[in-house]
Amino acid sequence: MLDVLVIGGGNAALCAALMAREAGATVRLLEAAPKDWRGGNSSHTRNLRCMHDAPQDVLVDAYPEEEFWQDLLKVTGGRTDEALARMVIRHSSTCRPWMRRHGVHFQPSLSGALHTARTNAFFMGGGKALVNAYYRSAERLGVDIRYASPVDRLELDDGRFVAAWAGGERMEARTCVLAAGGFESNLGWLREAWGENARGEWPAENFLIRGTRFNQGTLLRFMLDAGADGIGDPTQAHMVAIDARAPLYDGGICTRIDCVSLGIVVNTEARRFYDEGEDFWPKRYAIWGRLVAQQPQQLAWSVIDAKAVGRFMPPVFPGAQADTLAGLARLIDVDEATFLDTVRAFNSACRPGQFDHTALDDCRTEGLTPAKTHWARPLDTPPFFAYPVRPGITFTYLGLKTDDTAAVRFGGSASPNLFVAGEMMAGNVLGQGYTAGVGMSIGTAFGRIAGTNAALAARGAALRHGEEAAHAGA
Repeated sequence: MLDVLVIGGGNAALCAALMAREAGATVRLLEAAPKDWRGGNSSHTRNLRCMHDAPQDVLVDAYPEEEFWQDLLKVTGGRTDEALARMVIRHSSTCRPWMRRHGVHFQPSLSGALHTARTNAFFMGGGKALVNAYYRSAERLGVDIRYASPVDRLELDDGRFVAAWAGGERMEARTCVLAAGGFESNLGWLREAWGENARGEWPAENFLIRGTRFNQGTLLRFMLDAGADGIGDPTQAHMVAIDARAPLYDGGICTRIDCVSLGIVVNTEARRFYDEGEDFWPKRYAIWGRLVAQQPQQLAWSVIDAKAVGRFMPPVFPGAQADTLAGLARLIDVDEATFLDTVRAFNSACRPGQFDHTALDDCRTEGLTPAKTHWARPLDTPPFFAYPVRPGITFTYLGLKTDDTAAVRFGGSASPNLFVAGEMMAGNVLGQGYTAGVGMSIGTAFGRIAGTNAALAARGAALRHGEEAAHAGA
């Protein structure tokens, strides 16, 4: 019988498959996507957030455990399991040598890449290169990989995995790792979760999906209906303000708009609605999708002047450009008088300071609601630019509750042979909010733990079966 069945094809699934195979288990990996689209959301990633106490190859200075934890605590507002979060943090300091052995290469942070040179290790070639390296390593080690194989359901027996069904085929295994992603690609489920707002809008109808179209949440729904312990809010997600002109699926990182902290953001009523300079962009970029989701028509505009040009990663699509603020208002179809009043109030509230976008500087507003607490400079230098933004979902946080063994839990008890990793359990660490690169930290840590423990459980099951067979033969 097969030892370990891994369901999923992204970073967490591949880490689980590789660890289980290295431990001597026979492993099959089922990827829902066809080969050309393999890798899930991981193919769109760029980096891994890493704890380190001293400079390391591509990482500068130090990023100790406590600082990483405080960054995570701040963005989650305390909605996190500290023990599991700290386990992920510590794991992030030791996983890169293993990743290199499987063909992953790293490079220094690029200038303008969210000021992450100290905190994040970037993959040479991005997430696509990472998953390709893992697939090559898995093939070389003898992992049986099957593409275009979405799993419809599982057979369970009192919390124990028995078999999985994919395309009418029943597959038994001694153990199983669930790493099939969240439900962010399931537009119906998103609509159900977000519901109708007070304006009579269904916000999810205006959401864009930054990543794979294959994360439908089929197994997540099945497991919750089957009585697995769940965790998380179905409306919480890694949700970024992305270019409103992005495709519905698979737009990836290049659709993100990174100039928010350098200017102001207005809604379709031409009004500001949040502090654009609250904190460094890596710690706050993932709150902006949710903020825009709460605005009329789920649409907003990031507005800058010429002083900001060259200080952020340029978007794929050009912004609306005008030599006057009035002309810009007409181009983006917002009320001209309200827009000019909004900019005038902001400009008047800006206090002189020493502008430094690499630090929490003293350029702020005074007497303005909402305030802009850092990097506040008047919009007074033409040409002026505006970029349309909508909520872009990367992955959802509703998932399966787990522990430091990565076991799925039923009624508070750990399954003996069913494990979970990646987006399907990220809500244990991310109750809300996000900080750059932590999703890959979670997937790598729990993928490796799940794969190791699945192999151990399979070995134990095989030994027990051998003992029972010997006893029956006697």
